[in-house]
Amino acid sequence: MNIDRYFSTRRTVRRYTEQEVDDNLLTRLIEEATHAPNTGNMQLYSVIVTRSEEGKRALAPLHFNQPSATGCSVLLTFCIDINRFNRWCEINRADAGFNNMQMLMAAAIDTSLFAQQFNTLAEIHGLGCCYLGTTAYNAPQIAEVLHLPDGVVPLTTLTVGYPDGESPASDRLPVSGIIHDEHYHDYSDADINSLYAEKEALEESARFIAENGKDTLAQVYAEVRYPRATNTQFSESLNEYLDKTFFK
Repeated sequence: MNIDRYFSTRRTVRRYTEQEVDDNLLTRLIEEATHAPNTGNMQLYSVIVTRSEEGKRALAPLHFNQPSATGCSVLLTFCIDINRFNRWCEINRADAGFNNMQMLMAAAIDTSLFAQQFNTLAEIHGLGCCYLGTTAYNAPQIAEVLHLPDGVVPLTTLTVGYPDGESPASDRLPVSGIIHDEHYHDYSDADINSLYAEKEALEESARFIAENGKDTLAQVYAEVRYPRATNTQFSESLNEYLDKTFFK
């Protein structure tokens, strides 16, 4: 692998061969991933490793039955975890104040860095990975399947395996639309149209618009893929779950 071109050419992999990921390799990659930066060196995260077909089948519906959830060698659920640190504090007679928004944010950042460091390491070692954004949608149900105690919240999931064929590249916005020098410069309508022009011109974008009976790609994203009613429903479910298990 050409490390100099790794980030500019990396691909999300959703189809895998039947080759299994070796346990020793997986453990080594997870151990190396723990060296990612984290808040106060507290490592407020855990990862649940699901290898069994039974385990993957139990989780698959909660990830909307995406094929990669059952087609992968390993399913990794990365979790916010204040339970372990709270237990350490309790045993050592320390008053831990971690069940609040500040520490939820800290732990979410730590968990994301841990997951991404694993993702990078895995791909460098010839594996393919795909993030499943559905984890937060069905966090309460995933927590039940994985027997997560209070203070442990599923945040994101990675499917991992050996790539089956070449995966397509994903489009990205021009970096000029991401960088803001010194302070945030808000966008004019012309800026927005220019930044999204390439995405909107893609053949697959035209197909998405036609398939969903919409006029614009923005409508597909906002009204079909991530509609307000669904966002509200999942938000309410997640808030209720966090109130019961994290902010208690």
